[in-house]
Amino acid sequence: MTQDQLDAMVDLHGRFLSGRLGGRRAILQNMDISDLSFAGKDMRQADFSGCSMLRMDLSGTNFQEARVYACDLSGANLGRCNFIRADLRGSRIEFANLEKANLDKADLRVGGVARDGGSYNAAQSVNFKGANLSGAKLTGVLAGNADFSDAIMSNVNMMGADLRDAKMEGADLSGAKIGGANLHGAQLKAAILTGVDLSNLKERDADLSEAITDANIGASLNDLDEPLAQKIETHRTWVDSAGKEGKQLDLGGYDLRSLEKLKQERLTAIKAVGARFFGMNLYKIEMQSAILDQTDFRRCDLEEADLRGSSFRGARFNHANLKGADFNPLLFGGGEGTKRFSPSDFEGASLSYADFSETSLRSANFKGADLSYANFLGADLRGADFSDAKLDNTNFDGADLEEAVMEVPKGSVFKLESLEEDAE
Repeated sequence: MTQDQLDAMVDLHGRFLSGRLGGRRAILQNMDISDLSFAGKDMRQADFSGCSMLRMDLSGTNFQEARVYACDLSGANLGRCNFIRADLRGSRIEFANLEKANLDKADLRVGGVARDGGSYNAAQSVNFKGANLSGAKLTGVLAGNADFSDAIMSNVNMMGADLRDAKMEGADLSGAKIGGANLHGAQLKAAILTGVDLSNLKERDADLSEAITDANIGASLNDLDEPLAQKIETHRTWVDSAGKEGKQLDLGGYDLRSLEKLKQERLTAIKAVGARFFGMNLYKIEMQSAILDQTDFRRCDLEEADLRGSSFRGARFNHANLKGADFNPLLFGGGEGTKRFSPSDFEGASLSYADFSETSLRSANFKGADLSYANFLGADLRGADFSDAKLDNTNFDGADLEEAVMEVPKGSVFKLESLEEDAE
């Protein structure tokens, strides 16, 4: 279907809603209308069952009581959409923008996915993985078993929602209203729950392991034996003297969120295994040759940071901004002595939805890392190793992949030079 054909259908639907002559209800089933648009239109009661609607601009559209059953809306702009009492069962809405959308009393239960012949496959949960639902209204929704993993759900209103057994691992629910919501059996491992009244969760058998709340996760900076600023100065002395004076800074296990920012700080060669930097401003920070394994950098601003030769094994960078950062290798030793080549190490790290555009990552190790929906637009990835990495919908447009190892799991689909390549 072309944009002109879609526009004509939308116009007829508008005439149908207003009771004008020649109007006709929009019924589009099992059609591909990806990359088209009907932003801001009134599509109440329309039927899009089984449609492929990837990357569409649907911002501000009224889908009240519409049938959006088993559709694929991944990457679509659904900001400010009205989905009141809409049927979204079985839909895939991964990495879409639903900021300030209204899903009041929408049906988000399991549903079949469309296949050739007009029938549906086995029931599938609604998929909001990595989607932006900031400020959305989910009051009274039926969303049992729905998948909100790694979604941005800050300030969302879920009061009275049925979210039994919902998957919310790694989701950012900061400031969410959950009063009266049924979260029995919900999976909230590593979720962000700051500013949330947790009294509704304590008796709901919800998995809150590794969740970030208003309480400190791990050691508090208040427990340091001397002020952090003094420790940083001592550490810089240690670096400048090649270890002859001062002492290396070790922030392993500390919760650093209270600092809010460390932008442009010089923290070369620090240790911070398992530390929490979540949501911090780390713009142009210098942490070359640092040991940062299992560290939480989710939603951090690391634009133009200098992180050369550092280790991030098992770290979390979901939704982090890493534009223009330098992760190139470091070469130690000189002259006639032994030289050591130290590339950045992301083995087993979670990097989904992170923005690596224009970053320098020569020879970086991404073995076994999750790079789903990560953006490597224009990145320097020469010699990088992606063995067994998860590359679902990863964007490599304009990236330099000379001598890179791309031995990824069978069935992985990623984007390279505007073409989707299926790694067989």
